Amino acid sequence: MKSLIQFKRFSILLLLIAPALMVGAFTPMPALATPQCGFMSANLLFPGTTMGAYFPSGALDLMCRSNLPDWLLFTRVRGDSDLYITQNTIQPGGQSGWHTHPGPSLVTVTEGAVTVYEDDCTSATYSVGQTFTDIGCGDVHNVVNETVAEAKTIAVQIVPHDAPRREDKPDPGCPQVPPCP
Repeated sequence: MKSLIQFKRFSILLLLIAPALMVGAFTPMPALATPQCGFMSANLLFPGTTMGAYFPSGALDLMCRSNLPDWLLFTRVRGDSDLYITQNTIQPGGQSGWHTHPGPSLVTVTEGAVTVYEDDCTSATYSVGQTFTDIGCGDVHNVVNETVAEAKTIAVQIVPHDAPRREDKPDPGCPQVPPCP
């Protein structure tokens, strides 16, 4: 008699769990993070490591008024920070994959050209000597080399101390950005 009770409990449990599993199996899932391809990064401050330069809280409290009346620098960071200087090399057809950063990046194209796609599917192309900023803080983008020549950028990043420098994000579905091969 006891084995029959256990069988009934198992059957009831299976009847309760099965519909939940079926709903999960047929529920559309968001796209997973997009991979990078043909994209390599090198730490220029501390080659071969993932270390950044450490700035304790308050050290990035900068204000500068120059002799030029139209120029003012004002930067204040609360909390410990890390600074990175990174060279990104993007092969023809390569891309960074969709991602964001926890802090800002100042980027200069040093070789070739790159197209930066935003998650609203807008884009801008930058070539040698041109610069762009990435505010980070949830700003999702993908850096793509749409040319037949290698491209390189130098990025200066300020991020919270010990935070991951990059957070992968799902593909927002921009039709003009091909997936990585």
